[in-house]
Amino acid sequence: MKTALLEGKKPPHFDKHIIGNLLLDVAPPAEVRDEPMVIGVRNDAGDIYRVIGAATLNSFMNAVEELFDLGLIDELQDKEEQKDGCDAIFSEP
Repeated sequence: MKTALLEGKKPPHFDKHIIGNLLLDVAPPAEVRDEPMVIGVRNDAGDIYRVIGAATLNSFMNAVEELFDLGLIDELQDKEEQKDGCDAIFSEP
């Protein structure tokens, strides 16, 4: 999986746990968004500050499970369509 921090967006306190729990390769944001499935993560201000790109459904589901395990919620969990170019968007409850 690939990840990128978005310029000008402040990472929240839980970002270190995302990095610690998921095997992520740092890549430019455009490259991450080229992956078939994209996960966005919101900071305390409500901005998407990090994107995670998954090449396979298995990788996507593993990432989603890890983010749920961190206590984050997916605002798109019950929705079929993308939002802001993301298939899932996680934030603190």
